[in-house]
Amino acid sequence: MSGPQSLSEQLFARARRVSPGGVHSPVRAFRGVGGTPRFMSGGCGAYLRDVDGREYLDFCMAFGPLILGHADAEVRSVAEAALARGWSLGTAEPYSLELAELITGRLPWVESIRFVNSGTEAVMSALRVARAATGRAKILKFEGCYHGHTDSMLLRAGSGLAEAALPDSAGLPPDILQDTLVAQLDDADALQALFDRHRGEIAAAIIEPLPANHGLLPQRPEFLQALARVTRASGALLIFDEVISGFRLGFEGYAGISGIRPDLVTYGKVIGGGFPVGAYGGRRELMELVAPAGPVYQAGTLSANPLAMCAGLATLRRLEDARLYGRLEALGARLERSLSGLPGLLVQRVGSIFWLCCSQNAGAAAPLRSPRSVPPEAAKGFAALFHPLLERGVYLAPSAFEVGFLSAAHTEAHIDTLTAALRVQLGGANA
Repeated sequence: MSGPQSLSEQLFARARRVSPGGVHSPVRAFRGVGGTPRFMSGGCGAYLRDVDGREYLDFCMAFGPLILGHADAEVRSVAEAALARGWSLGTAEPYSLELAELITGRLPWVESIRFVNSGTEAVMSALRVARAATGRAKILKFEGCYHGHTDSMLLRAGSGLAEAALPDSAGLPPDILQDTLVAQLDDADALQALFDRHRGEIAAAIIEPLPANHGLLPQRPEFLQALARVTRASGALLIFDEVISGFRLGFEGYAGISGIRPDLVTYGKVIGGGFPVGAYGGRRELMELVAPAGPVYQAGTLSANPLAMCAGLATLRRLEDARLYGRLEALGARLERSLSGLPGLLVQRVGSIFWLCCSQNAGAAAPLRSPRSVPPEAAKGFAALFHPLLERGVYLAPSAFEVGFLSAAHTEAHIDTLTAALRVQLGGANA
C-alpha cells in the first residue's frame, strides 16, 4: 500500500490531464531518470525550493542562463524597475539599444544584432539569412548538436531527443529534410568529403562550437579550424550556435576562445539574465538583409521585451568583470579535481559547464568528442545516480545527456557537498 502523495505528485497528476506529458519541455518530465518531477516553487542563490518545502542545491541553473544564481538581487532590482515602467511596449525603446551597443562594442564578429524570443527562433532566423545571402538551400549540421526545435534542425539532434526512442522527431516534412545534411563531429576528412559531394549547394554549416546537448563534447581546435576553412573555401557561411556557451565561458564565448570568427552567431540563455530571450547577429552586410533593412522577413510581438533587455544588460555588465569568470573556473577545477578517479564516473568540463558520464568504461575513451563515443550504458548509470542525489538535496538536470552549470552563487562548500554526495553513491575513497 503506497503512502500519501506528495504535493509534487498531486500536481503532476493534474498537469498530465491538461498538458502533453504534464510538462512544457520534455526533459522536465523525468523520462530519462524515472520517477515524478519535483515541482519547484522558487529559487534563491544556489538553491531551489519545491512545493513540498524541500530545498535542493542546484547544479542545473535553469539549464544555463542563471550564471549569477537564482534571483540575483541586482538583476531582480533592475527587472522590478523595468516592470514598473511597463512590461511590454511593442515599440522602439532604449533598453535593447543599450544591450546591442554593449555586445557589438565588445564582440568584433557581431557588427549587428537582432533580439528575438528564444534560441530556436534565433537559429531559424540565422538559417534564413544564410540561405538568402548565398542563394543556396542546403544546411549542414552535426550529429548530437541541438539547435532548437525548428524542423530542419531536429535530425539527429541532442537535448531531449538524445533520450527518445527514435533519433528524430515525428512530423518532419521530407522536402525540408532533403536540404539538411548531417556530419559527424571530430571527423575533418568526412567533413571535407561531404562538402566535395555537395559543391556549391551548402548555404551554411551550423555547429555548437562546444557541443553541450548530448553530454559535453569538447572539440579539438584543429577540427573547428578545418570547419572554418572548408566553409570559407566553399562559399558557405559558418554559424556558431552559442546559445549555451555564449557569455558563459567568458564574455566573448567560444568564438573568443577559439579565435574563429563566425559569419553569424546565435545567443540565448545568459544574454537575457534568465528571462526569455534569444538573439542572432554577425557581419553587417549579412544582417542588413533582415527586414526592414532588407528582404529577409522576421518579426516578433515580444522581441526585445524590456524586462529581458534590462535583465540581460545588468547581467552582462556584471560579466564584464573578468574576475567572475576566473572564480567560476576555479570552482570548476575544484569539482573536476575532487571527482577525478571516482569509479564509474568520467567528468568532462569546460569552464563552468560540466558533464557527469556514468560508465565503467568511459575513461578509456576520454575525452569523448562525439555522440557515438558516449558509452551506451551512460543513461542507465546516471538514472541510478540521480535519485539518491536528489534525496540528499542535490539537484542535477534530469537527463544523462544534459550538462551541469556552476554559477556565481556557488561556493567551494557547495562543490564539496556535490562531490561528497557523489563519492558516497559511487563508493570512492573517503566516502
